[in-house]
Amino acid sequence: MNASRTPRPLLAPLLLAPLLLAGCAAAPDRPETLRQALFNLGERAADRVMEAPPLPKPPGDQVLLLAAPEVNGELSIGQERFLESLTRALLAVSDGPQVLDWSDSMGDGAGDNQWRLESRLMADGPRLRLSDRELLPYRLTLVLRRPGSDSPQWEESLQGALDATAL
Repeated sequence: MNASRTPRPLLAPLLLAPLLLAGCAAAPDRPETLRQALFNLGERAADRVMEAPPLPKPPGDQVLLLAAPEVNGELSIGQERFLESLTRALLAVSDGPQVLDWSDSMGDGAGDNQWRLESRLMADGPRLRLSDRELLPYRLTLVLRRPGSDSPQWEESLQGALDATAL
């Protein structure tokens, strides 16, 4: 009789463990949603930059100097968060360029393989209210310049909308 009682205390935790794990897996993870939204935006931007005609193909021996992005406060995305997403996406490109942060203190001198990438993420209209969420329209402008030059070598704009509940 004593032997039959021993398995019962062990049985309850074994039966509850899968339920707890299933509950954890199904729980919404807001930071992960935001990370995915920014990751997708960064990937779209990186794809466009890699398709830019001025960059040699493959761009493996090129250096992209990332200027601090301009990010509109209405989007509730910090400048550093967007820069991190864009940097990660550019670094993930197979046979892609080297990616470095750029600042004004780096000077104007540059090699033929260096490009300054500027980005501007702006709200592109009012919030769109749907039955289950709000969308924030945006316009992302990407510009490639040679360091020390004011004239753009390439410019591209991406438009879309971010889910406000993920931000």
